[in-house]
Amino acid sequence: MAEPSVRIPGIVLASLMFQHVNSDSDVEGFILGESKVEEQITISDSQADHIHIEEVYNIQKHVACHKLNGFYDSLGDVDVDAVRNILADNKQENVIGWYRQRRNTEQQMTLRERTVHEKLKSALSNPHVIFVLLTSGQGTASGSTHRMEYAAFISRSRRFINVPVLVNNLGVLEQLAYWKVSSACSAAGYNLTVKKHGSKFFSSNGLLREVNEVNKMNDCLQTELQKACGEVEESERLVETLQAEVSALRRRLRERRRSGAGKASDEDPPEQKNNLLLHEAVRALFACSPLFHTQTLTLEGFPVRDVRCGVEQDGDVSAAAAGLAQRRRSGTARPAASLQEELWETAAREEKRRKTSS
Repeated sequence: MAEPSVRIPGIVLASLMFQHVNSDSDVEGFILGESKVEEQITISDSQADHIHIEEVYNIQKHVACHKLNGFYDSLGDVDVDAVRNILADNKQENVIGWYRQRRNTEQQMTLRERTVHEKLKSALSNPHVIFVLLTSGQGTASGSTHRMEYAAFISRSRRFINVPVLVNNLGVLEQLAYWKVSSACSAAGYNLTVKKHGSKFFSSNGLLREVNEVNKMNDCLQTELQKACGEVEESERLVETLQAEVSALRRRLRERRRSGAGKASDEDPPEQKNNLLLHEAVRALFACSPLFHTQTLTLEGFPVRDVRCGVEQDGDVSAAAAGLAQRRRSGTARPAASLQEELWETAAREEKRRKTSS
C-alpha cells in the first residue's frame, strides 16, 4: 500500500497562518493542488531492488469560504452548487481536500468534520481527499508569542490517519547554489561581448549586482530581526519581574490587612455598660429637681415653682437621703431598685410627724 504524504510550499502555509491570525473566528475552505503516486526503486547489495510507492499530495493554493458551514448543512450533507460558487473560476477537479482553522483546541478531528469529510469524498467523486487542520494558542503567558500547529488527515476505510506534512522551503543553501557557470566558449566575439556588457550586470566578485543588493538587504533584515528579538526577550523578562513584584506586594498587603484586623480586634476597648444603680439613685435623690420635670412658664418666661417641692419638702428629702445613706453604711438599706419608694416613704413619715407635733 502506498504511503501518503503532504507537501506544501512555505508561502502557502504562511498565507494560511496569516489568514487564521487576522480572522475573528474559525475559518474553513478548500485546498487545490494535485496528487500523484511516486515509485522509488532502491538497489542495494542485500537485495536486487526495493520498490517504495509513495502517494504525494502537492498543495498549491487554498480558497477560503466566506462563512462557516457554507457548503454543508447541520447534518454534514455537502451542497455541490455551494462548492462551485465558492470555487468560482477554479476547477472542481483541482480540489484535493479542505481545511479548518480553530483556536485553543486539540489537533483532533471532530465528529462533524469526519462526517463532512466522508460526504465531501462522495460529492467530489474523489476517494483521496485530505483534511488539513490548523490550531493556534498562546505560547507565553504574556501573550506576546503565539504557537501555530498544523496536521493533515486522510481516511482509509472510515479510519482517519495522520499524514506527515513536508514544507517545501528553499532551505539553507549557499549563495552560489543558484549561480551556474556558463560553458567555456573560445569565440572571440563572445568574450568581447561579455567584457563589454558584463560590467553592467556583474560585480567584481562575479555575482550579479541584483544578487549583491539582495544579500545586503537580507543581512540588514537579519540584523534588525535579531535586534527586535532581543528587545522582545528583554521586555518579556521585565514584565515577568514586574508581575512577580506585584504578586509579592499584593501578598504582603493581604498579610498586613489580616494582622491589622487581628490587632484591632484585640485592642478594642470593652463595651461601656450603664450603671443602672447610680442612675436610679440620682433620679430618687433629685426627683423634685426642675431639670427632671416639665416646667410651666409664666407670661414673662419664668418657671412656675412647684408647690409640692417646697423648701420644707426639699429639707425632708435631704433628711431622708441622709438617713438612707446612714442605713446603707450600717447595711440595713434595701436594694437600689426600691430606692425611690423608700425616699417617698421617709418623706411621708416626716410629714406625718410634723403635723402630729404641730
